[in-house]
Amino acid sequence: MIEIDVERLRSMGLTPALAAEAASLPETSTPGARLMRLTEVHRETVELHDGDRSHAARVLPRLMRTLDDDETGLAVGDWVIAVLDAHGQRWVHARVPPLTHIARRDADGRRHPVVSNVDTALLVMGLDDDFNPRRLERYLILVQGSGVQPVVVLTKADAVAPQALADARDRLRGRLPAQVELLAVNGRSAAAAQALQPWLSAGQTVVLMGSSGAGKSTLTNTLAGADLQDTGAVREHDSRGKHTTTSRSLHRLPGGACVIDTPGLRTLRPDTDEARLALGFEDIATLALQCRFRDCRHEDEPGCAVRAGVGADRVRNYHKLLREVRRDTLTVFERHQQLSEWKARGRSARERMKLKRGED
Repeated sequence: MIEIDVERLRSMGLTPALAAEAASLPETSTPGARLMRLTEVHRETVELHDGDRSHAARVLPRLMRTLDDDETGLAVGDWVIAVLDAHGQRWVHARVPPLTHIARRDADGRRHPVVSNVDTALLVMGLDDDFNPRRLERYLILVQGSGVQPVVVLTKADAVAPQALADARDRLRGRLPAQVELLAVNGRSAAAAQALQPWLSAGQTVVLMGSSGAGKSTLTNTLAGADLQDTGAVREHDSRGKHTTTSRSLHRLPGGACVIDTPGLRTLRPDTDEARLALGFEDIATLALQCRFRDCRHEDEPGCAVRAGVGADRVRNYHKLLREVRRDTLTVFERHQQLSEWKARGRSARERMKLKRGED
């Protein structure tokens, strides 16, 4: 049985609950087994940290198959049991069940892990052309129900006029749940680190999420007081970055917290269900009880309390997310059937247009 130095690993985010989970795994009885935190995932290897230094490792094929069968995989922030073999190669034998986990789905509905064992998700959005409330709502739903606390961080506050900042706050406050904190910072200023201190106490782990060019890597460097991550200029016409951060990575901060920087997600599709989606749109769920019709879809029905009380853009975003969630519950056969129906409708619409124009 391995001995777990909780105090030494606390600077990597280890909690007593995670230590207890790790100690209960049968792999801890393997000679030379050590508890480490996963800080980077590469194509063939992973980077682990033992509280003192980093180590490269490979993942046992058996563990990869088990995780794949469970529709998951290793993620930055995971705690793992690693063993050094006789040839000096380090192998990951087991993953400690994470206390929190964030995952997304791709266009085909397959689940992909994002991060594990984080306490707070700093949802970063720039006050330039990166400002997009609909995308921010997607990030909130991505985090919703994972056990992770979301905090919205508006960056580049130094680049906008006070009235523009006030207007942006007002726009978001009408769409964010009341319990979600909203901050505006200059990501290059030490004041930003001070503003985020409530979520950066020793042993805490935060993840920075947002689009490319939002200022995540700049904020990571500010929190660390060092240039840990490369930063780059954004395009003037749309304020989008050039993906200077290409993979997720975990870093220790001077105060004892850990921060995970992430690249912008090219496919931002939350791994959620209808119940969790409703939690993220509580205003719509509440007003729906006041609609004239019990089965109101909040589209064009008369007496719809949702359309009367919620902005049209937010309602459209809700409908789009709901369609995606429902599609993820379909079987492969049902998806093919739905696609065939859509194609048939498209052909029918084109035929009607031809008849209307008098074409053969």
